Amino acid sequence: MSGSLSAGEIRRRCDALAQAVLGWCGSRGMRIAAAESLTGGLLADAFVRIPGASRVFLGSAVTYDIAAKASVLGVDADLLRREGAVHPDVARQMALGTARLYDQPAYGGRVIGLSTTGVAGPGPDGDKPAGLVYVGFSVPSFDAGDGPRTTTSVRLMLSGDRERIRLLTVLRVLENVSGFTVDSQE
Repeated sequence: MSGSLSAGEIRRRCDALAQAVLGWCGSRGMRIAAAESLTGGLLADAFVRIPGASRVFLGSAVTYDIAAKASVLGVDADLLRREGAVHPDVARQMALGTARLYDQPAYGGRVIGLSTTGVAGPGPDGDKPAGLVYVGFSVPSFDAGDGPRTTTSVRLMLSGDRERIRLLTVLRVLENVSGFTVDSQE
């Protein structure tokens, strides 16, 4: 399906999904923050292209460097040394770390943390092939009060050149976050 989409079509889909997610979150007092590695700010751009995004989108920590993932987001340094940056646990910890980093007392823990980490290419990174991506999600309870937070990651195996892999990563993050926000409540 996405293999035949042009870059313009991917961006248009991203715009529609980002707008729906921002609207849903805004109407429920939720906020969104991101931690990006291989996307390097593209996920933030998908949100800030939408007018009024500042009511919901808090920011993005571009932690391209492996040490920054530990020092800025609190990702376990031993995990990073042992597994490298492209790992499902790293994506989960990045998502949780960014939700905590951007939370403020006024938000009451109602910050959705998103993350991207992977190999955009053009070649592999050690034993990890180009196109291997993990995206992370840390989602607070949608109910009022202090419900449980769900933190998970999704493995993607994407194809194309470096730019296409980065764009498709953003699309997949937006599809996933839409699935457990907008689509799950319809």
